[in-house]
Amino acid sequence: MTNFKDYIDVQGARVHNLKNIDVTIPREKLVVITGLSGSGKSSLAFDTIYAEGQRRYIETFSAYARQFLGGLERPDVDKIDGLSPVIAIEQKTTSKSPRSTVGTITEIYDFLRLLYARASDAYSFNTGEKMVSYNDEQIQALIIESFAGKRINILAPVVRSRKGHYRELFEQIAKQGFVKVRTDGEIKDLVKGMKLDRYKTHDIEIVIDRLKIDENVDNDKRLTESINTAMYHGDNVLMVIDNDTNEVRYFSRNLMCPSSGISYPNPEPNNFSFNSPKGACSKCNGIGTLYEVNEEKIIPDPTLSIKNGGLAPQGPQKNSWIFKQLEAIAMRYEFDLADPIHKIPKDAMQMILYGGNEKFTVDSKTLGVSRNYSIDFEGIANFIESQYRNAESTSIKRWAKDYMDKVVCSDCGGSRLKKESLYFKVNGKNISELANLDIVDLADWFENLENHLSDKQKAISEEIIKEIRARVQFLLDVGLTYLTIDRSSKSLSGGEAQRIRLATQIGSQLVGVLYILDEPSIGLHQRDNEKLINSLISLRDIGNSVIVVEHDKDMIERADHVIDIGPFAGKHGGEIISEGTPKELLTHHTLTADYLNGTKEIEIPKKRRNGNGKTMSLTGCTGNNLKNVSVKFPLGKMIGVTGVSGSGKSTLINETLYPILNNYYFNGVKTPMPYTKINGLKHIDKVIDINQSPIGRTPRSNPATYTGVFSEIRSLFAKIPEAMIRGYKPGRFSFNVAGGRCETCKGGGLRVIEMNFLPDVYVECETCQGKRFNRETLEIRYKGKSISDVLNMTIEEAVPFFELIPKIHRKLKTIQDVGLGYISLGQQSTTLSGGEAQRIKLATELSKRDTGNTFYILDEPTTGLHFEDIRVLMLVLNKLVDKGNTVLIIEHNMDVIKTVDHIIDIGYEGGKGGGQIIVEGTPEEVAKHPKSYTAKFLKKELN
Repeated sequence: MTNFKDYIDVQGARVHNLKNIDVTIPREKLVVITGLSGSGKSSLAFDTIYAEGQRRYIETFSAYARQFLGGLERPDVDKIDGLSPVIAIEQKTTSKSPRSTVGTITEIYDFLRLLYARASDAYSFNTGEKMVSYNDEQIQALIIESFAGKRINILAPVVRSRKGHYRELFEQIAKQGFVKVRTDGEIKDLVKGMKLDRYKTHDIEIVIDRLKIDENVDNDKRLTESINTAMYHGDNVLMVIDNDTNEVRYFSRNLMCPSSGISYPNPEPNNFSFNSPKGACSKCNGIGTLYEVNEEKIIPDPTLSIKNGGLAPQGPQKNSWIFKQLEAIAMRYEFDLADPIHKIPKDAMQMILYGGNEKFTVDSKTLGVSRNYSIDFEGIANFIESQYRNAESTSIKRWAKDYMDKVVCSDCGGSRLKKESLYFKVNGKNISELANLDIVDLADWFENLENHLSDKQKAISEEIIKEIRARVQFLLDVGLTYLTIDRSSKSLSGGEAQRIRLATQIGSQLVGVLYILDEPSIGLHQRDNEKLINSLISLRDIGNSVIVVEHDKDMIERADHVIDIGPFAGKHGGEIISEGTPKELLTHHTLTADYLNGTKEIEIPKKRRNGNGKTMSLTGCTGNNLKNVSVKFPLGKMIGVTGVSGSGKSTLINETLYPILNNYYFNGVKTPMPYTKINGLKHIDKVIDINQSPIGRTPRSNPATYTGVFSEIRSLFAKIPEAMIRGYKPGRFSFNVAGGRCETCKGGGLRVIEMNFLPDVYVECETCQGKRFNRETLEIRYKGKSISDVLNMTIEEAVPFFELIPKIHRKLKTIQDVGLGYISLGQQSTTLSGGEAQRIKLATELSKRDTGNTFYILDEPTTGLHFEDIRVLMLVLNKLVDKGNTVLIIEHNMDVIKTVDHIIDIGYEGGKGGGQIIVEGTPEEVAKHPKSYTAKFLKKELN
């Protein structure tokens, strides 16, 4: 019997497609699970081992607590022994909140806030002087020393540079027993009904006391009381004025500017958080950007009249309240709604856009009478703004957003923080400037920080700096040198997000934990792969078990133990076909072994394509880190865009090129990053983008609904004579709407039995026996099969079945071509693996009719794919290029890069060190470049 301490022992695993397998996994080792996409790797790692670990953790809670957590289902496995606490680091776990940043995920920003709250110097935003703060005894001593023998006034500032008439304030001050105030530099007696000009800005101070500073003991007591009273009314700030010279000095218990008297509250970590009202910029609420109405979007064509739809949100004139108001405004400003907008008076346009409230009279010349009109109009721009802010409905918000632009907040300049928070500095930098540094520069800055701190600051910040340095080092170790702390987490790719979580885990230095990772090498250049593998080995070396689901050659070769699941995918997989050390694996005859030992390989084409001689050129790209890049894309070829992570590939292709093409061919709305010009758009006639975003994973979505083939199948069933006699429409054959579906299970095929503090149990619906539709719907048959039978077919069975219906056949054939023949049409999307979901998405886009001049953009299509899956995918893509289309692939995988016709390599480094094109040309030409990192690895592949 195996010793529990050395192994995790899984017996009888039957989750998804696993065929009752037994496996022993060595503990405290780096174990790689590999195999074809969809063979059952994730079913074993995540849905069996991780799910059981999670369930056991939740079982430790009381029955009372468990009923709120919702039970976790016991995976379909006989038993698992030797399981330690499990942490899964998956690809899809980052928050989509605009408030989540790299700094908040890794906790580096939390430590920076602490550093700034405890060890920073404050400066005045008015004069730039260093702020000072005193206690009451120091203030008294300073007043006696500075104003010895002089007559002084002690005042408490209550209003600073604010508009208003302040009548109530003066009444309140008088009630408290004060008789004089200083307003705008002039001391006055308080009189009943006193008020100021409400439209001007004012400074108001209460005169607390007037006294002469001398050696008298009674005077000292009086001064102490006056200081206390002034501090109470002036919110911890007081003002002293010399009677003879009118010289003003400020004193404060808080931080205060010695010459202008502005004061800051004593800093707390919250003052530097953009997620707290204490620190967040009040205009953008700590987001850094906001949506503002763009007048050009409301009036796209000023030559049109309001009557003919010149105001885009309103459209042409109709009989509505808004147009009645617009007619009243036209009367008031003497223009006609049929006039072109550019001829309407400016005041009138101001009222139309931003509203107003006035009454006016119009004299009728013919009748000799006058009529009164009133305008009470919110203004179109204000209405759009208020709908965006306050509407409950997302569709109304979306409508309002169409007329708005996302702009950087004018108050905080995108730093997200209040003005005061940005004037606390450590070694000359504020917290926002630090958050904008690359991780490499941040590490350098902290390297010699101690030399620039006072002894007191050193003592306070020693532990904080140690924590920050450790966390920054972990980010460097996993190859994320180019990120900044304030980078929004929703802009991270799946691989980046996963490596950030990995860095956070390494930082926690836990021991005895089982880590399960899902393809951590995604989006990572071969150069950084070494760093990633070393990070995982260091996790193992401190006493953890690490299981990695991975297809990467280097990772498999460096593992302690490899488990190969196969032999094929889906129902043809789910068995362990070989396990052991990487060397033992090579001796077996499995697909993985064949690719590792060179028996099989993705072949390098004998000859590179010449393309069609036409090019598309893009010049002057300066988005993010691009350094005025100009690039030519040869058409009719397969183009590979390569470069280390963060070098600017996505900025150039996804953020600049794709939005330009999409806006040109399909009137898209995404604004491209800045560029100068683009030539050659006439050589192609449509663009198809296949990006990294996951497909909708709900139990009601399946390959048939996602690819759109189910709509065609439903239309086909509705045209069957029997269905037409009964008057069935395509909706009858949908399991999502009432009519044709089984109403007991609402078209789900399963019923949920709630079990309180145990997990919910799913049982087959007794009315429809899991078929999802009611009896009448199932009576309609095409070639002897009902709609439910069609959903249960695999793609392999469905392709010949629908051979005579071109619309359906084309889509199904594409799914089969990308290697997914084994999945069924109605399989729930939640049960698809990452690589399968990626290829369903590919198939959906690739099945659109190509024109022979289509431009395809694929962002890392090899995510989740095994060597064999990549070979199949490349066959499909090559067919497209052979028809004359252009395929552009952003990729790190050398098996893909060596087969393309033209490479564009961006670098040299990530972040600031990237953003330029190093070399372009065929793989053979690129491999000769002395400095390109891609060239170094490409040379090995080509040889």
